Amino acid sequence: PGTRMTVFMSGCPLRCQYCQNPDTWKMRDGKPVFLDAMIKKVERYADLFKATHGGITFSGGESMMQPAFVSRVFHAAKQMGVHTCLDTSGFLNRNYTDEMLDDIDLCLLDVKSGDPDIYEKVTGGVLQPTIDFGQRLAAKGKKIWVRFVLVPGLTDGEENVDKVARICQSFGDSVEHIDVLPFHQLGRPKWHEMRIPYPLEDQKGPSRACKERVKEQFESYGFTVY
Repeated sequence: PGTRMTVFMSGCPLRCQYCQNPDTWKMRDGKPVFLDAMIKKVERYADLFKATHGGITFSGGESMMQPAFVSRVFHAAKQMGVHTCLDTSGFLNRNYTDEMLDDIDLCLLDVKSGDPDIYEKVTGGVLQPTIDFGQRLAAKGKKIWVRFVLVPGLTDGEENVDKVARICQSFGDSVEHIDVLPFHQLGRPKWHEMRIPYPLEDQKGPSRACKERVKEQFESYGFTVY
């Protein structure tokens, strides 16, 4: 929400088939930034963030790859009265202590699949840590915006969508809404540039009917859907 500073962190343990930023997978490819410099940058814009009800967002790659850095910036931001948002897959659940969670106002949580087998196919990882992280956020009373990437033939199955909805239900009232994000090919040139075989080379985006059906499925569970 509001005017935001988004910091893209390098490093990610997942290898999502539809990743738009494969250039962030390896931490060594990022630019070193000192903690004090990052905090000063937040401080410089603090008044703007407050005036626009915005704040700072850490994204990736995977922001939870570098928990000490992110959590220290968030703690400093909260001391300035600045809103904080963590954009994450939740896969590195235990990288964050309960104390670190205290300085998160909002989490953009990617629930990439509701079925463990599909999750592994999509990401190369396991689903359970995402569920555990969402439930830990909910126990702390943190707000969650769930994001679900809709890929025809991969994540769009009715049973899989129902399972995502039930996972979101386990987060209780913390879920403010679910963003259904239609698959697109904007990230394909990066895969080509980096000479990485792209698994979704000829994949099409979802039809209007598919998007509407998935939206209605989530709404049937009582969720607001965008």
